[in-house]
Amino acid sequence: MDVQFSNNTFSWILQIAKFDVSPDVVYLVFLTGALIYLFSVLCNGIILTLIVTQRSLHKPMFYIMFSLPLADILGITTILPRLLIDIVTQSNIVYYPTCVLQGFILHTYGTGVLLMLTAMTFDRYIAICKPLRYHTIMTPFTVRGVIALAWGLDFVLITMLFVLQARLPKCKTFIVNVYCDNMSLLQLSCAGDITVNNIYGLLLIGFMQAFCVGTQLLSYIQILKTCLTHSQSEAKIKAVNTCSAQIFTFLLFEIVGITTMLSYRFQNISPNAQKLCGIMTFTIPPVANPIIYGMKTKDIRNTFIMVLKKIKGRLT
Repeated sequence: MDVQFSNNTFSWILQIAKFDVSPDVVYLVFLTGALIYLFSVLCNGIILTLIVTQRSLHKPMFYIMFSLPLADILGITTILPRLLIDIVTQSNIVYYPTCVLQGFILHTYGTGVLLMLTAMTFDRYIAICKPLRYHTIMTPFTVRGVIALAWGLDFVLITMLFVLQARLPKCKTFIVNVYCDNMSLLQLSCAGDITVNNIYGLLLIGFMQAFCVGTQLLSYIQILKTCLTHSQSEAKIKAVNTCSAQIFTFLLFEIVGITTMLSYRFQNISPNAQKLCGIMTFTIPPVANPIIYGMKTKDIRNTFIMVLKKIKGRLT
């Protein structure tokens, strides 16, 4: 059962921490979690389908936005189904390769959401601050480049994080969290200097916050200036409607992430509460984001209503 990296042989089986649930409410928790998961997949799937099938949404803004619900489905699918199964079966066993894959995807999701929101903010900046040049700047080539840059940078940053972790010899078999992440995998190490890992991890967090927060902040300052100096109120309304969804999504993601980090800094918070905060990072945004974009983005809302009317017309 022990994972030992010696003579190029090791066991793949690890024990993972349990999420303590009273036996009386195990199936209620499972049902609630399953409904949350299905709701998130359904709502994000609807947005993805609308963007793909409806010509009115075939615009640079929505091509870039496509990556956000895609990432949300990937994030919540990676964590919630396996966690719910563990709660019911109480097996709490995970294979090492599966654990690494889960950690890689979850970190890719976390970094990817910030990069996608930054790319979407860039699109809104061009559309509102440079409207006459929008179609000249946001060509299909530019849109593909922005999307490829966001996903490519995400993949490279997280790959490096896990390469640094994988180089260390492993001898422990217990994952201290209810899901696999870089830190819990790092704690499987029995020897080796992790200074480089810690430095890279801090630099990665610092870069992501400085680059993504800084870019969005500067963009929204310029957008606000444009709104205040524009003589037509319709332009201001358009700016608020197109940007508010991204602002709400970004603030929600940051608040949930900061809450999770703070929960591990205070000793008086129970382990179960800390685990719950970590789970919320990968469940609340995927559930809330499609609702936010459905309510705040006029094009998506109108297209969805139009599709529903067409379906209703065919059925009657």
